[in-house]
Amino acid sequence: MAPLSGRRPGLETSCSKKGSEAVKTKVTGRVTHGGELKQTDIANPDYFHKVVDCQWACPAHTPVPEYIRLIAAGRYSDAFMINWQSNVFPGILGRTCDRPCEPACRRGRVEEGSSDANGQSTGVKPEPVAICRLKRVAADLKDDIRHRLPKRAAKMNGKRVALVGAGPASLTVARDLAPLGYECVIYDADAQAGGMIRSQIPKFRLPESVIDEEVGYILGLGIEFRGGQRIDSLKALLAGNGSGAYDAVFVGSGAPRGRDLDLPGRKEAAKNIHIGIDWLSSVSFGHIDRIGKRVIVLGGGNTAMDCCRSSRRLGGEDVKVIVRSGFDEMKASPWEKEDAMHEGIPILNFHVPKAFIHEDGKLTGMLFEKVEAKYDDKGRRRLVPTGEPDVHLACDDVLIAVGQENAFPWIERDASVAFDDHGLPVVDKTTLQSTHPKVFFGGDSAFGPKNIIWAVAHGHEAAISIDALCRGADITKRPPPLFNLLSQKMGIHEWSYDNDVSNDARFKVPLKDMVIALKNIKVEVELGFDAAQAFAEAQRCLNCDVQTVFAPKLCIECDACVDICPMDCITFTPDGDEQELRTRLNAPSRNLTQDLYLAGGLKTGRVMVKDEDMCLHCGLCAERCPTGAWDMQKFFLEPAQAHDCHRRAPAVARPSRAVLGEAAD
Repeated sequence: MAPLSGRRPGLETSCSKKGSEAVKTKVTGRVTHGGELKQTDIANPDYFHKVVDCQWACPAHTPVPEYIRLIAAGRYSDAFMINWQSNVFPGILGRTCDRPCEPACRRGRVEEGSSDANGQSTGVKPEPVAICRLKRVAADLKDDIRHRLPKRAAKMNGKRVALVGAGPASLTVARDLAPLGYECVIYDADAQAGGMIRSQIPKFRLPESVIDEEVGYILGLGIEFRGGQRIDSLKALLAGNGSGAYDAVFVGSGAPRGRDLDLPGRKEAAKNIHIGIDWLSSVSFGHIDRIGKRVIVLGGGNTAMDCCRSSRRLGGEDVKVIVRSGFDEMKASPWEKEDAMHEGIPILNFHVPKAFIHEDGKLTGMLFEKVEAKYDDKGRRRLVPTGEPDVHLACDDVLIAVGQENAFPWIERDASVAFDDHGLPVVDKTTLQSTHPKVFFGGDSAFGPKNIIWAVAHGHEAAISIDALCRGADITKRPPPLFNLLSQKMGIHEWSYDNDVSNDARFKVPLKDMVIALKNIKVEVELGFDAAQAFAEAQRCLNCDVQTVFAPKLCIECDACVDICPMDCITFTPDGDEQELRTRLNAPSRNLTQDLYLAGGLKTGRVMVKDEDMCLHCGLCAERCPTGAWDMQKFFLEPAQAHDCHRRAPAVARPSRAVLGEAAD
């Protein structure tokens, strides 16, 4: 099989469509034709991209296994640059990412079905690779990488772009466009850049120094930051805001308004009732440094977890989180809930707030109705009262963290930007363009609250669109990704990567002693992996990007690969309908979201079928094959960015895209 590489002009792939449903798109081309399956087209970059579950699930499509191998090799700066190229904020995301990659990790699925030597279940809780915390390792242990960053544009192209809000989406757009010669001006009401990264994430999770470093890398590209300057009019901004007209405007202002609760007693006890995101911002900037001893936090998302943990550090001794629904239905990430409970914060569920209780305007507690979940015959859930007496909980302060909303009072309703019934701008999910051709949205301001990694993904796509708009090109034509597929052979049956499968369980990140951590809101709780721990955790990665590639013409159908496969992934069988074929593989294939690798052309007329879902990428099939019909080939995919639209792109520091172990470019 000849190595595949390069860009596929005109090939529309899911990784060039990072809308809200991009990572859920099923690869096309694996359809039934006349009772038989179409053979797998591995020249389509989507096919092997989807096999790399972690990268497929990441909105920015970071090449996860590649940087994990580099960490194992002690090449932390190279690992950092791979992350910086795609997700822009390795140190920040290594501490705060919502980790869509980890639930997708193949390691968790493999461990779920593990058994001991007697065939009994090991009872081990399936745990994915600690992808997020390994990202932090690259940031913590790297050398000085400033010489590897893009240089300021030597010549400006005469185009001006205004960016509203200095959060992750706007910073990503500016990072992608500035080296191309665009004059990027970022406006923010706060004096420092970073947006919600700086204002809403507590410093015990994300130190100020990490924000300063990674935001500084971007601003250092020649981007003008106008802090403390609030935008009051889109029309005025398009006209230049007093400094010359802009060719495009990107709105990355987030979802800055926290939802309130209109309950009895809200106005009377307002002094001690706070909106969660506003309160976190005030804490972040030092305007608030204490809270009452008894605190109730309303809400079940990550903001609520930050509020309750911050309260513990500002004097809260009796801090409770109260949620309407069940514990498992909370929107907070599982690890966020675990961290809160580790710090002695109980989470009470199925309590619906009814009223704020006060005496002469002083908050004394809250009243809750107890409910339970009931499901109808269609599986729809309702919360119904249990009939038990209402619950009164005493408190000194209440933090409301029940959701966030977009707020665009500065966008005139006659400015040609349309809004939907929910107050969100009408935005194309691929191009991020609004109904005003020069105005683009991204991050929380585009489709409502999500997380940092989605904001970064939006930023890359919006930068491509803005660049195309300014060049007079069709913004709907998205550049294809760069990808390659290269053999890892070193000799006949040896590979340039460590294909041993580690049996270690997931390693725990060490924490600061809780007594110390709870005394100071700026003391970082997680200490991060050291080099030895990082190496051990990196060994748990299954190298899902090193693909098993099959050459039918070399196969003699000896079944050696079938015999040696530890997961019974490979089957030689007559072709058939996909649904029926999945049932008669050596190990029935139940995960319909992952495709089958099917190759014909065998001498017996059978087909080789490999279930990609449970493959360990161990390479035993290729080691055992006497004819070399199986090969281990590394797949590397890098989604397109704005500079890829130019024949002569600026010098961007890029990681190695070649054989594993090769020095970075």
